[in-house]
Amino acid sequence: MKKKRVAEQRAHRWEVTPAEAREIQEELREAWEGRDRLGKIRTVAGLDAAFMVTGSQALKKNASCWDGLREANRAIGCVVVYRYPDLGEIARAYAVVALEFPYIPGLLSFREIPALLAALGRLQELPDLLFCDGQGYAHPRRLGLAAHLGVWLDRPTIGCAKSILIGEHGEVGRTAGSWTALVDPKNGERIGAAVRTRQSVKPVYVSQGNRVCLETAIRLTLAVTDGFRIPRPTREADRFAREVKKTLAGS
Repeated sequence: MKKKRVAEQRAHRWEVTPAEAREIQEELREAWEGRDRLGKIRTVAGLDAAFMVTGSQALKKNASCWDGLREANRAIGCVVVYRYPDLGEIARAYAVVALEFPYIPGLLSFREIPALLAALGRLQELPDLLFCDGQGYAHPRRLGLAAHLGVWLDRPTIGCAKSILIGEHGEVGRTAGSWTALVDPKNGERIGAAVRTRQSVKPVYVSQGNRVCLETAIRLTLAVTDGFRIPRPTREADRFAREVKKTLAGS
């Protein structure tokens, strides 16, 4: 009965109101796993999304990039897959889907995940581990994009964000590999980590997605880092998304 209940919790509609989306996040937290359940990792992937405006809306002049995000009516989901641990690229795919959910911080997974699922659906096989350009457990309701996607797929996922959504941290050592806990100031809970991936550059913010503990998430993030601040899977997924967007905008 418990397995059936968890499976039912994972499945939900994407055409929901913001209030319903928050309720879904709270419910999905029950199916979230914060311990290692990884299996053998043979392939890893980076995922990212881009947004664009098509049709008559594309003729409007936006005052800022934030206006562009709010007015976007298409989402581009991108995935780049690598062998692990040598990080040789083996596949990439993208998909474009209509965008219905509004731009609301804390609910961005409802805008991005449908496009990411569509891109993953174009692969011959799901990767063993997914790195998402976004938050995992380091989220007000502890279910950022990486955690949401991981619970939906029942797959190991890791969130690797460029900036903090919530939380605070102390000083991070200057050498690559140093890290310190990201803590929710309201209750002192450890929700992620600020990780120095390259000496003397700003840290990235790693948090558990699903089926992985924080220490393992940090270790695996460092394992797919290749001398740049942003780990290779999410860096290349971001570059791929920008390339696809530019190509589609010019067609």
